Amino acid sequence: MKSCFVSTIDLALADKLREDLIEQGFEMSQPQYTLFSAQKKGISCTLYTSGKLMVQGKEMGDFITFYLEPVILQSVAFSYPEASIDMTARIGIDEAGKGDFFGPLCIAGVQADEAKIKELIAIGARDSKGIADMVVRKLSAKIKQACPHAVVFISPKKYNELYASFHNLNRLLAWGHATAINELVEKTGCTNVIIDQFASEHLVINALKQKKLDVTLTQRHRAEADPVVAAASILARAAFLEGLEHLSKQYGMEIPKGASSIVIKTGKALVAREGPKILEQVAKLHFKTKDEVLGKSDQASHLE
Repeated sequence: MKSCFVSTIDLALADKLREDLIEQGFEMSQPQYTLFSAQKKGISCTLYTSGKLMVQGKEMGDFITFYLEPVILQSVAFSYPEASIDMTARIGIDEAGKGDFFGPLCIAGVQADEAKIKELIAIGARDSKGIADMVVRKLSAKIKQACPHAVVFISPKKYNELYASFHNLNRLLAWGHATAINELVEKTGCTNVIIDQFASEHLVINALKQKKLDVTLTQRHRAEADPVVAAASILARAAFLEGLEHLSKQYGMEIPKGASSIVIKTGKALVAREGPKILEQVAKLHFKTKDEVLGKSDQASHLE
């Protein structure tokens, strides 16, 4: 991430900016050639008499994304440096949970027109991988209120059944993407779709053909730079976190994310208490992690 962000603001906003910064706990000073300089831990924000605004510090990211851009700048030059924001109405799709041994696979979609895209930017929609879990949940609620959406929630049990049918994670993902797209096309009539490319382009195209869906599909790497896909990533992540939380409550222990040594330890504890069959209900069985949990020497195929 950049260590310094520079923009220019309308000086008519200077008083509002100053008041907001004081309210947010910044300490104010007025060095030469500035209207003010504001500091708090991890962030400094200086407004020069020319209208140039400079923000620096390790903690500046959320400050810019969640306050400065939507409230003062009305631009996303910092949050979306790689994307010129297209305001065309579209559906964005993303998923969460595919790299996690425990918990569901969740594919989410969001549909937004120009007004809704601006609202998503103001809300602070960005790639969920860079957002704390608690914030993901709050943003998810706001996005659901703002935009038509769809969430395909595939529980571990259902995931294992589907994987046995598809024999391939990417084909399963393509089916999930097509399912979410289908729901949103039916809800909104929008047929312009963008997704994060996770495999060969033909997989999702074929899945859409099987559903007899005629859409304009864009597949690109790092599509989460698009605010509509970013919003979908937040919904998918929130649904995954809710799924993990439900499993944790159901079995009376914290079910962790990922596929780490902590995950293996938790799996062993579950198996010791409930028996090996429990993994069918809580985990993705084709992961190599399953064999580590069960202590087998022969390794099953890992996530593709």
